[in-house]
Amino acid sequence: MAREYQRYEGTPQRDLFRILRERFLERHSGSGPWSIDVGSGPLRFTRWVGSEGSHRVALDLSRAALEFPRTGSSGDPGTIDRVRGDATRPPFPPGQFSSVAVLGNAIGFAGADGSRLLDAASSLTAPGGRLLLEIAPGPGEHSRYLARLPPSAVRRLLRSPVGAVRPRIEREGFAREPWRKRDPGTFQRWTVPGISEYLSKRGWAQDETVAVAPALGHLTGRIAAVRGDAKAWGHLLEIEEAVGRRPERWTSAASVLLAWTAPASRSHTLK
Repeated sequence: MAREYQRYEGTPQRDLFRILRERFLERHSGSGPWSIDVGSGPLRFTRWVGSEGSHRVALDLSRAALEFPRTGSSGDPGTIDRVRGDATRPPFPPGQFSSVAVLGNAIGFAGADGSRLLDAASSLTAPGGRLLLEIAPGPGEHSRYLARLPPSAVRRLLRSPVGAVRPRIEREGFAREPWRKRDPGTFQRWTVPGISEYLSKRGWAQDETVAVAPALGHLTGRIAAVRGDAKAWGHLLEIEEAVGRRPERWTSAASVLLAWTAPASRSHTLK
């Protein structure tokens, strides 16, 4: 459990992955009184789900995850109701939560139960509420342009205006990372078109889709060089988000974040 919790702690690369997720959750915080982190694990991102005044709930099958002591950059997550339960059969009435998050590619790890998990999370979302998802369509990729520059040059470059750097990155394109495992086992890879078809035909509206760190995400030495420069780091976050919103980056991404708004009528929710 400690290893899982520290997955976003301790290195500049992990900082990048964590902060991009936190920024995404902040952009889609919603305004309702209740929020839930479905399949929360050790509550890494629970305090970022929903608005500042939301009553937050963490739902997970693992008691150890729910009770794991929180340290590091996330600190004290505040008042959160921790509920042990099966996310495919959540112990809550439909439509109760204005913000529902299913992060960590939980629907992929659910394997054959992924559709049931998505159904359950969607049914929990209040009319007009937000559903926030994370999927893992591919092995990841990185910018060819940034990969051929020395780390110190990447740091200097990223101090330049974002509008000057982004065209260079996109002009040279991206290199696909190799697959880490040949046999995915029961793991299921959801794609952005698959999620879109699943939700849009039921009346849901897409708010944002963004690949996580497609430019520097796998270039650890260059991320480390940028981390200590506040201006370059801020520009890197902007560039990663801007590049990550392009549909061509979603296919090979190791992680994609999606925000959807539920239809106003409960008759259009998933069943």
